[in-house]
This record gives sequence, C-alpha cells and structure tokens, in this order.
Amino acid sequence: MKLLRSISIVFCILGLLFAPVQTHAFLFGKFGLKEEMEMGRELEVLARSSFPIIEDPEIRDYVQGLVDRIVKELPPQPYKFPANVIRHKALNAFAAPGGFVFVYSGLIMSLRHESELAGVLSHEIAHVTQRHIAGRIERGRYISLGSLIGMLAGVAAGVAGGGSAAGAAMVGTMAASSAATLNYSRVDENDADRFGLQYLVKAGFNPRGLCSAFEIMRSQSWGSAGSIPTYLSTHPDMDLRISGMRAALESMPRSLLSRKDDDRAFLRVQTLLWARYGDADHAARIFDSRSDRSAVNLLGKAILASRQHRTNDAEKLFAKVLSLAPKDELALREAGIFEYEKGDLKKARRCLEQALRLAPRDYYARFFYARLLDDVGDSAGAQQAYRDVLKHVPDDSEVHTYYGRSLGASQKHCEGYVHLAYASLYAGNTGRAANWLERAKKAAVTDEDRNVIKTFEKKAKERAKIIKNAQ
Repeated sequence: MKLLRSISIVFCILGLLFAPVQTHAFLFGKFGLKEEMEMGRELEVLARSSFPIIEDPEIRDYVQGLVDRIVKELPPQPYKFPANVIRHKALNAFAAPGGFVFVYSGLIMSLRHESELAGVLSHEIAHVTQRHIAGRIERGRYISLGSLIGMLAGVAAGVAGGGSAAGAAMVGTMAASSAATLNYSRVDENDADRFGLQYLVKAGFNPRGLCSAFEIMRSQSWGSAGSIPTYLSTHPDMDLRISGMRAALESMPRSLLSRKDDDRAFLRVQTLLWARYGDADHAARIFDSRSDRSAVNLLGKAILASRQHRTNDAEKLFAKVLSLAPKDELALREAGIFEYEKGDLKKARRCLEQALRLAPRDYYARFFYARLLDDVGDSAGAQQAYRDVLKHVPDDSEVHTYYGRSLGASQKHCEGYVHLAYASLYAGNTGRAANWLERAKKAAVTDEDRNVIKTFEKKAKERAKIIKNAQ
C-alpha cells in the first residue's frame, strides 16, 4: 500500500496557493488560541493534500511516540502535537501553529541516533510552546495559510531539479519562505535552542543530540548551496548557535551527558525508510556497511531486493529474516506484502494474518489483507477491512479507490462511486470527483445512499473552503 500522495501534486497546488490574491490572514488582537488551533487544522488539511505523507504506522507511530515523550514532560499544553512524516529527502522538520509537527523522511534517514531526531523535534516543539509564529501574527504580521504551506514547499521546489536539500534545515528547520518573509528571528531561534535543549533533557534523552543533529545538518549542507535556493543554503547564525549549545552542554552534569542512546526503534524505522524510499544503490551500501547481521538489517535488504524486483534474492532474505525473528510483526508484514505482490496468496495470507495477530492496529498490513480477501472472493471481509483502514487514514486516496472498486463489484454502485469520488478528491482531482459524484447520484436508491452523498458533499465543501482561504 503506497498510502502517500504523489509528489507532483505539490507543484500543482503551489500555483493555487501562491496566487496573488488577498489571502486569509489574522490581524493584531484577533489571533488567540482558538484561531491558532483553527489555522493549524486547516494547514494540516492542506499539507496532507499537497505533500506525499507517509502513512505507514511503523514510521508514523514511532515519530508520534517521540513527540509524545517530549510533550509529556512539559507543563500542561493546549496542543495535541499530531505528527506527520513527509516523504522527501530534505533534512527538515517544521512545527506549525496549533502544534502540528511535520518531519521530512530525509532527516530521519540522515541522522545517527534517536536523541538527534528527538533534539530536532524538541527544537520545533519549542517554537510552538513559545508561540513564535503565533506571536508574529498577534503583532500584526501578515501570515496566511498559503505562506505557511510555502514553508513546507520551499525545499521541495528547491530540489525539483535534483539538487540536494541538506542545507534546508539551516534556516531553523524550515520556518522560512523568501516570499512570505517568515524567517524566525535570531531571538526566536535562540529561544527554541534553549527550550529545546531543556525539553530534550527532561524527556530522558542525551542532551548532545540537539547539537549533534545541527552539526550533521551543517556538514551535509557544505558544497550544496549551488543546487538549492539561496535563502535555504546558509544561516549566518548557525555557527554561533552551535557554539552556544556546546557551551550549555559543558555546564551539564556528566550523568546527563553519559546517557546511553537506545537506537533500536530508530534504526528499525531508518532501515525501513532507506529500503523503501531511499536511493537503491545508497541504501545497499548502507546495509552492507553495517557490521551487524541482525534481522532488521536483513529485512532492509529483503525489502530493497523486492523493490528492485530481485525476486529470488528477496525470497531468500525474507526466509532468513523470519528464521531469526519469526514473531516480528514488521518482518511478517513485509514478507506478506512481498508474497502478495509475487502472487503466492497462500503464503501472503499466512504472513499477514500472523502480523495482524501481533499488531492488530497495523492498517498498512490490513490494507494488503483486504486486497487479498477481495482476490479470493471474500468481498464482505475485504470491505470490513477497508473500513477499518479508513478509520486510521480517512483521506487516503488509494484505500478509497480499492474500497470503491470492491463495493462496485458487489453491486453497491452508489457507495462505490462515492468512494471513488473521495479517492479523486483526496488526490486533488476535483473534476473527476464531481464526475464520480454525478454517477453516485444517478445510482442512489435508498435514503442511506442519499445520506452517503450528503456526507461527501459536506466534506468536499469544507475542503474547498480551506483551499480558498489559503489563496
């Protein structure tokens, strides 16, 4: 299950978002917590429809878990801090008004320890708790949803030609857009560094993580300025900020500085990202360079072999992985997906059912299981499984597509057309969504059919309003 949006959608929507139209903004005295939360929710809708969001629960839940661990140690907050992972090679993260956190996969793939990722997240969470963007809005700075989306889109646009975006994080993990003039001030960044370091320590991580992450970002930005936008390539205060963090570390007790990194979950997620999304040759070198021959490293090789259609190699590697870790839900899931795509439905079913017994909330595994059930003729079981998946990812176009087709094959034409309309809506194709909706209306027979249509129309209207407000 891809469960991510096409990167091309970014550039289609950017034309709309950056149109020179008077935009939805907030003025002095009219941007309290309620307005901040509303803006954050609208931004998340736009981001999730504009960027390729990784919905794999193994990845998403891991990042959310780190955010929750950091936030748990803070004073009571009005924000829930939902986290999203954007599939993009940039070393970047961003926290929006209302506590919405976005992390780019390239950041996770390029760091070395969990404490480094936690350090960047702590820094971004500090921008929210100190209300840096919200404060600017309250002081009358003109900031729109479109310009906030521009922060997220700046890196994607900068590397569209194939350039490296490693230097992007040097602007304070991407709170910048040259058009929107939203660069965090030096005071804001120093605040986020200081509070972020405190949050990192309180959450139980090695405080060296934040400084180390920034050093990695800086080192990977050298030599890349020519291939990324100028406003992303440098940050004149970064050396001073790193020096300040080093000084703060020197004053800390050795007991904090000697905290051990538990990188098992981090390396598991990093391996999955490299195997599935990273440059294949680079991923292979990473896996070969590791001294360990653990099940996780072999799993990365197996997923990569499957991705490269090296079926025989993948089959042997998955067999080795499952012999080492027969009750690893991720290994079982990935082996099940491999067998399903290879066409061995019997093996696929066995692996996926085992995976779901161990991890019943793994909607990625359940999606493939739903497809398998459809293939063997169990349409009722498949449709229930699709509904279970949509509880976790209600705006995923691919799930709606398969569910809609399954419903149509079962002669539930109206509902099937509605889900195909959802699929088109969430893929950004409103014209096709309207066509499917018209078919649904013609096929509607019962009051339940008409209620399903009304629900779709309400959601489509709300979505259109959010996009219009971003103009």
